[in-house]
Amino acid sequence: MSVLLTLRIPSAQSLKDKRAVVRSLVERLRKRLDLSAAEVGLHDDPRQAEIGFATVSATPSMAHQIARRALRFVEQELIGRAEIVDTMIEERVLRG
Repeated sequence: MSVLLTLRIPSAQSLKDKRAVVRSLVERLRKRLDLSAAEVGLHDDPRQAEIGFATVSATPSMAHQIARRALRFVEQELIGRAEIVDTMIEERVLRG
């Protein structure tokens, strides 16, 4: 399952300000929730960012649970720093 979040960072005046918010969020997603995460778009806009993360699980329900936990984590991490303005979730089920 992959998740793409579009963020608004109203307090960012420069790309450096934006990177501080984005880098912190991506590192925490990786370390605390063991997810693959990266800034994937809107690189040149200091007030917006696209963050993507992915989860792999044995069952779709477990993948959903992990994604929901990650979204709650992101919401908490961004309080007072940024807001989620769009969320896109792509589910891919592979059967072998």
